[in-house]
Amino acid sequence: MKPLFKLGMIALASATFLTGCPTSDNVEKPKNLIFFLGDGMGMTDLTAARIYSVGEDGDLTIDTLPESAFVRTYSKDAMVTDSAPSMAAYMTGVKMNNEVISMSADTSAYDNAGNPYVNGANSTCPTTGNGTAVRTILEIAKAAGRSVGAVTTTRLTHATPAATFSHICHRDGENDIAAQLVKGTGLTGTSAYNTALADGVDVLLGGGRKHFLPSTTTGSARTDTVDLIAKMKANGYTYVADETAFKAIDPAKTDKLLGLFTSSHMTYDLQRDPTKEPSLSEMSQTAVKILSKNKKGFFLMVEGGRIDHALHETTAQKALGETIAFDTAIKDVMAQMQTIDPGLKNTLIVVTADHDHTMVLNGYAKRTGKTVDATQPGVLGFVKDVISGNNVTDANGNPYTIIGFGIGENAPTARGMLSDSQVFDINYHQEATIPSAAGSETHGGADVYLGATGTGADQFKGVITNTEVFNLIKNASKL
Repeated sequence: MKPLFKLGMIALASATFLTGCPTSDNVEKPKNLIFFLGDGMGMTDLTAARIYSVGEDGDLTIDTLPESAFVRTYSKDAMVTDSAPSMAAYMTGVKMNNEVISMSADTSAYDNAGNPYVNGANSTCPTTGNGTAVRTILEIAKAAGRSVGAVTTTRLTHATPAATFSHICHRDGENDIAAQLVKGTGLTGTSAYNTALADGVDVLLGGGRKHFLPSTTTGSARTDTVDLIAKMKANGYTYVADETAFKAIDPAKTDKLLGLFTSSHMTYDLQRDPTKEPSLSEMSQTAVKILSKNKKGFFLMVEGGRIDHALHETTAQKALGETIAFDTAIKDVMAQMQTIDPGLKNTLIVVTADHDHTMVLNGYAKRTGKTVDATQPGVLGFVKDVISGNNVTDANGNPYTIIGFGIGENAPTARGMLSDSQVFDINYHQEATIPSAAGSETHGGADVYLGATGTGADQFKGVITNTEVFNLIKNASKL
């Protein structure tokens, strides 16, 4: 990887106001950009989450967004993308290879022998001859004097948040991704500070503490003795590690905030202890309070990251719970922004996903309404006949669930009887067609939904690629 470039200041184009019909030069453009990313949130997951939460006739917040489009997510080298190049395409406008984070299209995540450029959580990316960094929306916004932030329920060093602020040839080099956030470490190569971040990402909230702790600390994933958290504090960041400290934050007096609430990923929302970990909505609203103090505007990325993890597990109830937590964050932030910027005259909000999964809704199921409990499991339950209300059965007389997966760990060679309590259990793995190792259900290659609201939202329409989303966001945001 070549040394990371330093972005210069980007001049804001002055608006020209003319009489008559508006043109692209005289339409007011937003200075605040909030990008919501539901990791793995395909159309089937969205549909199932809607039924789970509000029934077939209800609406999620996502459903109410006034503008919409479908997004093609393929990467440079694969029909089915992973999170790294798909999120990086949104953030940079460049199609790149799977596993690559915010690098040029010629970057490879593997050497000529097919070995990944990573050793554990350490990058082994070549410092020269394997692509160059490409600037991200977050970096562009920072160069324009705006405040910037990233909020996630995964590790902050995971692929989606990392694509906003780091540049690396393989996503698993999470120790280097963490180091690229921290000024003054003395580290070099792929661990060097990303100077395009100027004085740093203003708000960082999520999990992944183990990649910031020195190797001398129990639970650290690092192989060096640099204490990245201590360095961040020295750089002026307020650091919080639990809900108590998080609630004590005064956004009016806080300009730089780092929150690392778990060693690895944050807890699934349905199992989260609210006295220990904040919700995605709480983190997002606090980020907005801090970032919106900047009169020049801000960029905030919010990821519902564990939707993807539950889908890989084929634990549908967890996935739907994560999707609803993500939707709640959208609802709460939209309401918050209406108080800060009434009518969203200076704000663009975009909601989308990086890819889908192999989840399907089986059979000609009778309508269920929302999920209540094990006696009224809704979409989590069995396929019921529309006329009789009885369980529909397979060729061997066994009932089957509405939700299934194309590939997953629960792919029995011979299906047996299932009970309501069994399939409603939060840890139940829905049945799959193709057997796979535990936790290794795959992404799908279908297009994903995009919704938008606020100034400039009407530019999002039709079927577009994820790289086109970058250009629409950049142009709409005066960047």
